[in-house]
Amino acid sequence: MATTLRPDRLVVPAIGVDTDLVDLGLEPNGALQVPPGAFPAGWYSGSPVPGELGPAILAGHVDWDGAPGVFLRLHELAPGDRIDTVRSDGVTAVFRVTRVDRYAKAEFPTAAVYGNIDHPGIRLITCGGEFDTAARSYRDNTVVFADLVEERAPSTTGPQ
Repeated sequence: MATTLRPDRLVVPAIGVDTDLVDLGLEPNGALQVPPGAFPAGWYSGSPVPGELGPAILAGHVDWDGAPGVFLRLHELAPGDRIDTVRSDGVTAVFRVTRVDRYAKAEFPTAAVYGNIDHPGIRLITCGGEFDTAARSYRDNTVVFADLVEERAPSTTGPQ
């Protein structure tokens, strides 16, 4: 029986992230589902698998119920930082950050984040900016854009 290729793990050394991934879908209003708690992060299963053509979408919380979330330090990433995703086939798709941006939720650039691109990319998304106590949510989103630089085969014994 064939298994469906998916990302299983996300590692972002610069900010200390090493997390499993859960599958995310869409809410009835078309918004991306969010992970059910502070950890783990989630992969939007309607997006490409990391390493495939297009933008793979991963989301996580900056905090949850007063505790730090998996993407608490996402805003600290900088161009050149590494993002690794380990897929269910054992391959590690290695990305390099190209930019980190913050957008007001009302001005979220849906096409730039989710739209087609001509290469394998990844987008890491979390909340950011000020917390709006009345709305009980953050005013902004932080989005990390990164491009694939390498795919590493699973480790094996013997010469490579």
